[in-house]
Amino acid sequence: MTDVLVTAPFPERLMDKIHSVSERVAVTQFKLPDSKWPEDKTTTAEVIYAISDVPRPDQAPNLRWVQVHSAGVDQMKQHRLWDSDIVITTASGVHAPNTAQYVMAQILAWANRVPQWLQFQSRSEWPENRWDKLVPDELRGKTLGIAGYGSIGREIARLARAFGMTVLATKRDARSLEDTNYALTNTGDPEGNLAARIYPGEATRSMVAECDYVVVALPLTDKTHHLFDESILRAMRPNAFLVNVGRGAVINESDLVRALKRGWIAGAGLDVFEVEPLPQDSSLWELDNVIISPHISGFTPHYDERITDLFAENLRRYLNGEPLLNVVNREEGY
Repeated sequence: MTDVLVTAPFPERLMDKIHSVSERVAVTQFKLPDSKWPEDKTTTAEVIYAISDVPRPDQAPNLRWVQVHSAGVDQMKQHRLWDSDIVITTASGVHAPNTAQYVMAQILAWANRVPQWLQFQSRSEWPENRWDKLVPDELRGKTLGIAGYGSIGREIARLARAFGMTVLATKRDARSLEDTNYALTNTGDPEGNLAARIYPGEATRSMVAECDYVVVALPLTDKTHHLFDESILRAMRPNAFLVNVGRGAVINESDLVRALKRGWIAGAGLDVFEVEPLPQDSSLWELDNVIISPHISGFTPHYDERITDLFAENLRRYLNGEPLLNVVNREEGY
């Protein structure tokens, strides 16, 4: 019998989905107090579904696999479990439809001059020469660059292609195009065929120079920290827009503020930040060419349903000795 511990507050119907994977599993649920694993709690679980904190290896001597509730694992890198041989899998793929939709909402807002609409509306003003001031920028024929061609990046590509955009992308291993991680049916780019060109991460500067819109969908690792610095921001076109749905620290925020103030780029749509909540004294709040949202692009009312499906499939694979989906590569950091 395989002991499975779930620390997420899933309702009974989702817990039943986990129970139904096999008669060989014993599933229990424990809701963490204050999202922290208690110092005095141990567990015999072999598998843990972790919504937030996880036990130290000495508190879980039988632990072999942890499924985390998020796509990113940068918060786990300081935990003792990171240096163990315990397998970690992520929620990659669960967020793809809603995050890609958010990205297209940002791109469409900039292309259609939505911030300017709202400025005129706030003044109860019907603008003169509206054809000149509010002429939209058609997406057809524009080039979209996606930094990070994972499940989210691939779904962004699928939607962008429907608008007639040319897609460029960066990928850690640009020679391996197939997506082998979890993906919802009829989403993304499983074979890697939608991008006109795929660059290695080292060529990000070359890619952004070709783009009208650039989306950051990268995890935070030692290699991606402040990847988007002055050098890359200056390489972008002055009429280009930047959207970040990856991690805030992938972009050097002080360099970004200068880029937005000095016209190196036209504007930015930001959902993630180096410090969250974004401090009230951040210069980003004051800029007219920025649309800010409070790290909500990954939210969806279908999140728990989707992640439970992923966990159930991974649990089935675990019991049958098959490769798990979304296994974290410790060396790469995601």
